Amino acid sequence: MSADAKQPQSRRWVTVVQLVGVAVALGVVWFATREGAASEEVDYSVAYGWIRDGKVKSVELADTQLDGELSAPESTDSRKLTSFRAELPAKDDTLLPLLHARNVRIHARAEHGLGRLAGMLLPWIVILGGWWWLSRRAQRAMIGGAVTGPFGRKARRFDKTTTTATHFDEVAGLGAAKRDLEEIVTFLKEPDRVAALGAKIPRGVLLVGPPGTGKTLIARAVAGEADVPFLSITGSEFIELFVGVGAARVRELFADAKKAAPAIVFIDELDAVGRVRGAGLGGGHDEREQTLDQLLAEMDGFDRNDQVIVLAATNRPDVLDPALLRPGRFDRRVVIDLPEVGARREILAVHARSKPLAPDVDLGEIAQMTPAFSGADLANLLNEAAIHALREHVEQIRRIDVSAAYDKVVLGDPREGRLTEREKRRVATHEAGHAIVAWALPQAEPLRRVSILPRGMALGATEQVAADDRHITTRSELDAKLAVLLGGHASEALLLGELSTGAENDLREATQIAERMVAHFGMSDELGPVYYEHHEQHAFLGHRIATDGGPSDATVHSIEAQSRKALQRARSTATTTLERYREQLEHVISRLLACETLERPELDQLLGPRPATAAPEAA
Repeated sequence: MSADAKQPQSRRWVTVVQLVGVAVALGVVWFATREGAASEEVDYSVAYGWIRDGKVKSVELADTQLDGELSAPESTDSRKLTSFRAELPAKDDTLLPLLHARNVRIHARAEHGLGRLAGMLLPWIVILGGWWWLSRRAQRAMIGGAVTGPFGRKARRFDKTTTTATHFDEVAGLGAAKRDLEEIVTFLKEPDRVAALGAKIPRGVLLVGPPGTGKTLIARAVAGEADVPFLSITGSEFIELFVGVGAARVRELFADAKKAAPAIVFIDELDAVGRVRGAGLGGGHDEREQTLDQLLAEMDGFDRNDQVIVLAATNRPDVLDPALLRPGRFDRRVVIDLPEVGARREILAVHARSKPLAPDVDLGEIAQMTPAFSGADLANLLNEAAIHALREHVEQIRRIDVSAAYDKVVLGDPREGRLTEREKRRVATHEAGHAIVAWALPQAEPLRRVSILPRGMALGATEQVAADDRHITTRSELDAKLAVLLGGHASEALLLGELSTGAENDLREATQIAERMVAHFGMSDELGPVYYEHHEQHAFLGHRIATDGGPSDATVHSIEAQSRKALQRARSTATTTLERYREQLEHVISRLLACETLERPELDQLLGPRPATAAPEAA
């Protein structure tokens, strides 16, 4: 008989037992009720009269109680009785002689104080004992289930029998990370060769990088290349309601890994369980710290011959406990950074395999215009382009679909409300100011698009794209960026004679850049090449505050004064540039009011080639 057939039969037996139990309980209740109907407590005087009249056949005497059986039923106010019960008085010397005189059978029952006490306490002992047993059983069931049951899950296991393996050739970009992790594959596939050279298998490898850069993907690629079991779990799955459950789950995870060795244990979001101990609001020894202690013990407790490697991923290595990062635990750190333009081109090619692209779609151009995009961002970009093409009822993804998807991802969805003509002219004036300064200053990044279509939280946008990926920025480039940011502010003041609230985000970003130039980058002649920790982000309040033990009030005042000077110079540069190229500024405003969006070809045709030198700065 199959297990599925046995289960209904077992459930039927359980039902039968339950019905029998209910029947027995009902019978007991009925018997007790019936017994109570034949016996009733009466006054002692009534019982004495029945004995005197010869109506009592037998009695049972206790210390303070008289139970009697009548010769024939006697009527009371409510019913007929065949037996009775009465409380004996403290002293009555006439009862026994009367019983002997009427030939009543006498049975004496002695009641000791200890027996009476036990009779009183026994029901409570049974009740409390049953409650304690049930609560203990429930607690054991809950804690046992929390390790592997409904309160949490065991580590998910992947191998060639359960899932399609991922390999390095399926992971686009990440060339340096692949080279580092190929050695891990060698350790797992050729342990004898490693041992012959006297090398030791690393205890753990920490994958560090921003979200969406492919840390989990490359970890699975390591498992696929090595062709070994891959046990995956997230850091948050270790933490549960009951104290000790997380540590038990860690022990179980590493026990499973040792049984399946050679194997890889992958812990995603390690910072959820590996944060610095004692850094919480209450400090102390909580469940998370117990779990971390157990993880530290397991990683340092591997035998040298155990072929188990721990991979972990985090985007917050700065908050990890130092004990995790020491040699012997996580020996190696692999940085998974944002992809460069070439890697972005490869990633786009991977995600475009299953998507029909129109001939006008250039993956190289998309890679060029998506700096600071992660692999997940690029996948989402192409997916949004496919959705836009589906909405437009076309069978291929066109360049216009990719452009619309880019706007949706970067700027947000278009607003439903329309700008008034007055607001539209002000937004066009503002965005044209950004565009002219970006076009006129050689150090500024080239223009890609200018738009006055409201999207997300922005009423308009001026997009710039660098010719290549930049890793460092010079002072002249930062000055040009400040001037571009303040170009809209200067354009409104120059052409409209009045400022608006539209420059708020520009001013915020420009102020942050100016402060970092002065306090962090040493770009102030007055303060010199010194790094000042001017502001930091508060962990709970969510806004910037001055740090304790930081620069003095005089230094802070000087930083703010020099930042203000840098912003004023940038504003003067923007104003001078707009005055010099006012004719081009007016042309851009007119075209924006007519077309709402100007792409790079239209901008190049409208403005012509960029000036070779910048406009002179105003004094």
